Amino acid sequence: MAAGTERLLLALAIGLLPGVAAADTMRCGSALISEGDPIDKVLELCGEPQERRRTWIQRPPRFEFGGQEIPFEGTEDVPVDLWTYDFGSSRLMRRVRFVAGTVQSIETLEHGTSR
Repeated sequence: MAAGTERLLLALAIGLLPGVAAADTMRCGSALISEGDPIDKVLELCGEPQERRRTWIQRPPRFEFGGQEIPFEGTEDVPVDLWTYDFGSSRLMRRVRFVAGTVQSIETLEHGTSR
């Protein structure tokens, strides 16, 4: 098979896969939420999520100075929040992952439920 045909088949196969697709923005009304936004902004613009889950990870402590993160020795417990938004059956649900109160990723899920 030609390389171009193989790439086309791979792209089609990936597009047909069910499940979660990553995205980097989410629309709430006329506002956009994106990676790096604080948790307070998401709550203010999008309201309460349908579901909230919190876990914790350990990572090296970090300090931001002059736009750069400076790691330190040791570990610290950092909250990881997963918020799921269900915008109704005509729209896709979204899952927002926060690490230490900042949007790290936004995922697109299946269609929401009827409200």
